[in-house]
Amino acid sequence: MFDSVTIYPLDNRERRSVAQTYLPTLKQLQYLVALNDAGHFGRAAEACFVTQSTLSAGIRELETLIGVVLVERTRRVVRFTPLGERIVEKARRVLREADELGDLARAAGRPLSGEMRMSVIPTIAPFLLPRILPRLRLQYPDLKLYLREETSGQACEALSHGRTDCVLLALPFSCGDVESAPLFDDRLFVAFREGEMDPNGAIHPNAIDETRLLMLEDGHCLKDHALAACNRPEMRAEATMLGTSLHTMVQMVDNGLGVTMLPEMAVDAGILEHTSVKARPLDSANASRNIALVWRKASPRERDFRLLADVLAAART
Repeated sequence: MFDSVTIYPLDNRERRSVAQTYLPTLKQLQYLVALNDAGHFGRAAEACFVTQSTLSAGIRELETLIGVVLVERTRRVVRFTPLGERIVEKARRVLREADELGDLARAAGRPLSGEMRMSVIPTIAPFLLPRILPRLRLQYPDLKLYLREETSGQACEALSHGRTDCVLLALPFSCGDVESAPLFDDRLFVAFREGEMDPNGAIHPNAIDETRLLMLEDGHCLKDHALAACNRPEMRAEATMLGTSLHTMVQMVDNGLGVTMLPEMAVDAGILEHTSVKARPLDSANASRNIALVWRKASPRERDFRLLADVLAAART
């Protein structure tokens, strides 16, 4: 025979305490995502502004909490288990939703205020930002705009994973499930050392020697825009892809190593100053790229992003 047992129901405070005991914290999820991004405990800790021991302890607490190993640790490699990878993707969504709670509050307040993270591709950042940032500071002093310079693919991945709020991008480029606000068209120019090509009038794609064409390396969408505008398939095979920045490309052209493509905003910003390089418009039906601001669909800060897009477009004129 068993003695009778009286069961007392938990009051509301006790229910909350039990539930909280088994819920991961946002901080633990941030540590896990940072480790997945960095692939290294030290770099992940730096990204989270904590010590390595704090980050490691937080992830171990998370593993203890849910009762499974998420990360296989060795001296050389940090490897996530299959379940760990699945939980990382869930954690990204949870953190993104948590960020949007703050976005909802900011969207209800003053326009373009608080923190905003914007990724900008390298073929835009040094030429457009110096013109737009002073205007933003003047018109919206309460906006804290944190900038990340990344290639198009990296920027779109950061947007998808919630590491950035919006991206200043050159289209066409596949960036996932996003909204966009077109800003302006940016024409493509052919840059060449003085005396190598006709300095008067536009340059037809057929006038470009594909064996002397210098392009940015893979990861920069300007390369794809330029090759598409030329509509010469052999260029993709013959062109030399080795430039890491437009400034580097200009220096190589100035030293007689070939010709390259530049966006109009770079030419207008004076990238050819103190060189013997000339630039003429590319004579092609689609010889331009569209500069746009993109953000995640259904973002609660859509009003802010459209207002920011208006400011960016106005800064171009």
